[in-house]
Amino acid sequence: MADEELLVPNDTYLKAGIHIGTKFKTKFMEEFIYKTRPDGLSVLNVQKIDDRIKTMANLLAQYEPEQILVVSRRENGWLPVKMFGKLTGAKVFAGRYPPGIMTNSMLKNFIEPKIIVVTDAWPDRNAVLDAIKMGIPVIALCDTNNQANNIDLVVPCNNKGKKSLGLLFYIVTKEFLKLKGMIKSDSEFKSTIEDFTPE
Repeated sequence: MADEELLVPNDTYLKAGIHIGTKFKTKFMEEFIYKTRPDGLSVLNVQKIDDRIKTMANLLAQYEPEQILVVSRRENGWLPVKMFGKLTGAKVFAGRYPPGIMTNSMLKNFIEPKIIVVTDAWPDRNAVLDAIKMGIPVIALCDTNNQANNIDLVVPCNNKGKKSLGLLFYIVTKEFLKLKGMIKSDSEFKSTIEDFTPE
């Protein structure tokens, strides 16, 4: 796999463990699985991960930052999604998603995003259900054990690991800013992968 075709070198993906799945796999995720290791862990195809990250960045870039909502119930996703929000201007919920904020206009914190991203469709299911009610697209980071019903764009990855989530949001942030014309090249992006990765 030639590095120049990937958003980051293959090595960077492998070091972050973005391709390491779980021992469980669903039929939804079979097309993204490269192989199953002797220890039973499924391994995701790095090329397919990279392709979907590109698609995710391109899709998000069609919206204004304030129209995007990113939700992460899982703690390892809190820092990466907050960094994405800080650098792009997107709305972020790190921690418990407040039910009804997309569906009940009477709430003080009511918002009307045009697209949402969840770091894991299962813990973030309330946000996914709200998005379905509102008819807005859902991008979900999905591990080998995820169901993918009600998801408009599945981004296969290890959605549990700190390094994996940090790397993914680092790449998406950089690509989004480039596509929006907020930076011209990679060299203008001053944040590092470490900035996105929880201790």
